[in-house]
Amino acid sequence: MKLVDTADEQVELERILEASKPPLPTVPKEQHYFLVSPFRYPSPYPSRFREAGALGIWYGAEKVETACTELAYWRWRFLMDSDGLRMGGLIAEFTLFKAKVEGRALDLTEGPRDTKRALWNADDYAACQALAKEARSRTTKWIRYWSARHVEGCCGAVLDPSCLTSVELNKQQTWICKVTASSAFMRHEDESLTITF
Repeated sequence: MKLVDTADEQVELERILEASKPPLPTVPKEQHYFLVSPFRYPSPYPSRFREAGALGIWYGAEKVETACTELAYWRWRFLMDSDGLRMGGLIAEFTLFKAKVEGRALDLTEGPRDTKRALWNADDYAACQALAKEARSRTTKWIRYWSARHVEGCCGAVLDPSCLTSVELNKQQTWICKVTASSAFMRHEDESLTITF
């Protein structure tokens, strides 16, 4: 609103911005932008199940503690990789929300694949990226795996946006995260979590 003077100008500015973005993925039903945004943009950086330059994957966790631990770790990595910030702290805000995933899954937490947990949780993502590529070729919709940061927690890497559904988006949670070189403190209302690095 700082850039425009009227509602019509706001609508036009939003239209111009939307036209400059990559197209939304084709999905069979209307979905909230929280669910489809990761599939809209390629990233120059790799992630566990996505090569650099490829379109995104939606990552989630089964429990809030697991999601918070993963988020805090990546804020900590950002802090530690920044010479000017390393000796200070960083405060970030995250929005957590529920989603449901359905469809053919590859579960790395069970059976013979669980014996390779160290490989799936390694800092070298090559094996996971190759696995995800193979999973896509077999029309697998998502991958369930052990969290690399919260050892009791499980995460999901959703490869296909059509298998996601938002759940109770009106119950989003805002978490504040303070990260230092040695720990992260996360808080939402009366809930809190401390993670030591």
